[in-house]
Amino acid sequence: MRRAKLERDYRASCYNAGAHAARIGQRAPALDALLRCWRAQEGIFIAAGNPFSRRMAAGWNARRHAALRERLRASPHVEGKGGAKRWWEAHCFIGISAARGKRLARLFRQNAMVALRRGGRARLIWVF
Repeated sequence: MRRAKLERDYRASCYNAGAHAARIGQRAPALDALLRCWRAQEGIFIAAGNPFSRRMAAGWNARRHAALRERLRASPHVEGKGGAKRWWEAHCFIGISAARGKRLARLFRQNAMVALRRGGRARLIWVF
C-alpha cells in the first residue's frame, strides 16, 4: 500500500533542474540539451534529504543536501527541487548513468530516483 501511494506521489511530481523541468513518462528536450552539453547519455534526479520518504527537519535535510553536493564536485550537475502540492525538496540533476545513480541513491537512503536518457522519457527507478 505505501509503495503504491509513493509511486502516485512520484508520478504527480515535477522535477526541476535550474530553469528546466521533467515529469515521469514525458520527454524533456531542454534537459536533453543539457546532457549533450555535458557529453552525458543519461542523467538522474536525486535528493539526499527525507530518507525513505520520511520527513526530516529542515536543518538535517540541508546538511544531507550539502553532503550530496560535496560528493558531486567532479560530476556535472545542476541544483533543483522536486515535488507536488505540499511536499517539495531540494535535489540535483546529475549527468551520470542510472546504475551509478542507484548506488548514490542507496547511499543517501532514497526509495527511488528519476532517470532520463537523452531523447527518452523520464522514468521512475526504484532503489529499495
